[in-house]
Amino acid sequence: MLNALARYALIAMLAVGSGASPASAQGIQRGPSGYPLPRFASIKSFPVNVRQGPSRDHDVAWTFMRAGVPVEITQEYDIWFRIRDSEGQEGWVQKTLLSGRRTALITPWEKGPNAPVRDKPDQAARVTAYLEPMVLVDVAECNGTWCRIAVEGIKGWIDQTKVWGVYPGEKVE
Repeated sequence: MLNALARYALIAMLAVGSGASPASAQGIQRGPSGYPLPRFASIKSFPVNVRQGPSRDHDVAWTFMRAGVPVEITQEYDIWFRIRDSEGQEGWVQKTLLSGRRTALITPWEKGPNAPVRDKPDQAARVTAYLEPMVLVDVAECNGTWCRIAVEGIKGWIDQTKVWGVYPGEKVE
């Protein structure tokens, strides 16, 4: 059985091969909110309790202690969204605790090397910085291959395959 990260990588490879995001690779599925499933969002504030089921009656599985962390929304039920984090852990949070602000984690599946940030969306462009795995960045836009990101005074473009929080081939405006 594949672990969650391996499943994501497999879906990503299939999506890249077809030029589609996971949602469009299977036809766009929409939740009761009208938004596509799956999709990325971010943790609005902290602490945020992630529950084992879609109500406060369910036990807390874990707690997010950092705002802005990207999560993948995989299911909707009433005011609850089932989410998945970058490690593949799943649970339920109230939708009011999530934001549409796009963020990403730099290569959370790697221990290194650091990911280069470039001044233009081009592999030959000048490197302006290197970001370590698990650095949280704001995503300003993605063109399907490159994402324009910002973090603590660093701005530039990063290869879209080096972030978790944006689907391969996804365009973000």
